[in-house]
Amino acid sequence: MQSRLYLTLMIVMFSVAAVACSFGSDIESFPEGVLFQDDFSDTTSGWDRVEDDVGIADYANGVYRIFVNVDNTDAWSNPGLDFSDVIVEVEATKVGGPDDNDFGVICRYEDINNFYFFIVSSDGYYAVGKVIDGTQELLGESEMISGGAIKTGNMTNNLRVDCIGSTLTLYANGTQLTTVDDTSFTSGDVGLLAGTFDTPGTDIHFDNFVVRAP
Repeated sequence: MQSRLYLTLMIVMFSVAAVACSFGSDIESFPEGVLFQDDFSDTTSGWDRVEDDVGIADYANGVYRIFVNVDNTDAWSNPGLDFSDVIVEVEATKVGGPDDNDFGVICRYEDINNFYFFIVSSDGYYAVGKVIDGTQELLGESEMISGGAIKTGNMTNNLRVDCIGSTLTLYANGTQLTTVDDTSFTSGDVGLLAGTFDTPGTDIHFDNFVVRAP
C-alpha cells in the first residue's frame, strides 16, 4: 500500500509493498476483450496485502478493502500488470468513515511518482488528475467538482475509466462525468485508490474489477 498526502499537493510515502505478479497463460482464460478481471475471491491474485499505521489494503471476504486511518492521505494498491489503452470498471462501496472522502481508479501507473488517478467522493464530487515526478495536479479543473450521477453516502458506485490514447474519461453509474486530454503517460499498471481529507476513517470496498481492451 502506498500513500500520498494531499496537503500542498506533496507526495509522502508511508509504506510500500512491492508486488510481483505473473499471470502467464491464465490471461488467455479471460473472456474475449477482457485483459484482466478480479472478483477478489482469490487472495493470491496479486494485490497488496498490507496493514500499517496508515491503514489497510487487503482482501476481505470477497472484496478488496482500502481503509485509511490518517487524515489528508490517500492509499492505493496495484496488481502488478502493464497495459496501454484500457477501459477499467469497478464497483466501489463506502462502508465506513466520512462522506468527505475520495476513492477510485488508477491507470498508467509507472511508479509511485507517475500515474493517472480518477476519483469520486461519497458527498458527490469527482476529479481526474495525475502525479508526475512526485507532484500531484488535477486535470481540467482546479478542484473536485460536483457530479449528480455519483451516489452519495454508503451506496455503491459503478465506476468506469477510459484511458485511450491521450483521452482520459471518467464515468459513474453509466454517466460520463468528465473527459480530459493529457500525454504524460502511455502505459503502466492499473489500480485502486481511497483517501481522506480532514477526517480519517475512509473505508471502501471494491468488487468486480475488470480491465478491457477499448
